[in-house]
Amino acid sequence: MSSDSDDEPQLSAHALEALKEFYTENQASAESNAEQMPSENWQLSQFWYDEETATALAEEAIREAGPSGRIACISCPTTYYKLQSIKPEGCRAVLLEFDERFQQHGEDFVFYDYNKPLELPADAAEQGSFDIVLADPPFLSDECLEKTSQTVKYLSRGKVLLCTGKIMGEAAARLLQVRECQFQPRHSKGLANEFRCFVNYDSQLS
Repeated sequence: MSSDSDDEPQLSAHALEALKEFYTENQASAESNAEQMPSENWQLSQFWYDEETATALAEEAIREAGPSGRIACISCPTTYYKLQSIKPEGCRAVLLEFDERFQQHGEDFVFYDYNKPLELPADAAEQGSFDIVLADPPFLSDECLEKTSQTVKYLSRGKVLLCTGKIMGEAAARLLQVRECQFQPRHSKGLANEFRCFVNYDSQLS
């Protein structure tokens, strides 16, 4: 009589290779999906930049931080995602964000509530440890900008790039000593409010 093992179905070498390829593709797809940008949550006042804007801001941040610099992205995950794909290997970008869907980025994610502007983990968000800080406060209000500005000043070694509504320009100049750039950020799904970039250094965006 044949053994039980003889009765078990056997895959051909070709079938085994096809199965291996299938699992490899599925794993690659899963890893790719893990890096995809989450959809906007308007209840959190999330409005993602379009591709051109995200690229321009990421390139500006890299220029100013340098190839081995540190970049903080406060409430601007689209710029963070673009940085992850184009920054030099020695450059580090950290995302400070309220939305915990971004926890998938591990130590590069810092939970951030603008209502608690200085409650930050010392290991990831040390005072004065970032060559440039990019910020896009979630709400167009003096209170939100004032609290976010506390975080910006705490983290920055000097350079600040702020994206917010044009109507916040006067408050931004007072709080962060920034001036308006010629470059106008755009959002992938449009936005009713006029948006602008503001910097406190000689920028190529000006």
